[in-house]
Amino acid sequence: MAVRHLTFAVGDIHGCLDQLRALLDEIEDYAPTGRVIFLGDLIDRGPDSRAVIELIMAGPTKPGWTWLTLKGNHEEMLWGASSGESDVDWWLVNGGRETLISYDGTVPGRHLKWIKELPTILVERFRIFVHAGVDDTRPLEQQDDGVFLWIRPPDDYSGEYWGRHLCHGHTPSTANPRTVGNRTNVDSGAVFSGILSCAIFDDDQAGGPIDFLTASKAAWRVE
Repeated sequence: MAVRHLTFAVGDIHGCLDQLRALLDEIEDYAPTGRVIFLGDLIDRGPDSRAVIELIMAGPTKPGWTWLTLKGNHEEMLWGASSGESDVDWWLVNGGRETLISYDGTVPGRHLKWIKELPTILVERFRIFVHAGVDDTRPLEQQDDGVFLWIRPPDDYSGEYWGRHLCHGHTPSTANPRTVGNRTNVDSGAVFSGILSCAIFDDDQAGGPIDFLTASKAAWRVE
């Protein structure tokens, strides 16, 4: 039997540590090996942003797994606030206050460096992974982080995406995870709904997800 190479694309976590742990349990139960892509917005609004960052920075604990993290607009806001490139109050009122509380008032430099260096988009043979989306009316190489971190496609929109399937988060809805044509949104609004989601893709096959997983705080098992 051929071995399937699977990617699990995880939606916006927003400091929801228990839901993240629960979903990682679900992922590791689903397959013995694979790749996890975190689509950004790890922090802000929820109670445990520091612990979420530390867990993801530490990487997978089981052999055969790889993790890749993309930057979200909330990571961009944190970096901008810390570097002086954007307004601190803008970040604080958009969930940054809860993040600072989780850090006891100071985000360590190594965390800021890690956040600064996160990529914003991953383009592969069959798929595009990005936090917010892309503008398929313009060449991809002419776009920048302002698009990748902030765009909001209409709920019912599907573009061609240069022959690839687009997977993103950023726009929360209780209808997610959901696929519309060539686009999948996995942001199920964990900090609002209590549900964290991921889409599962077969790396060797074109098209949309082969499955979804969701997890809630109550689902996390203690071992």
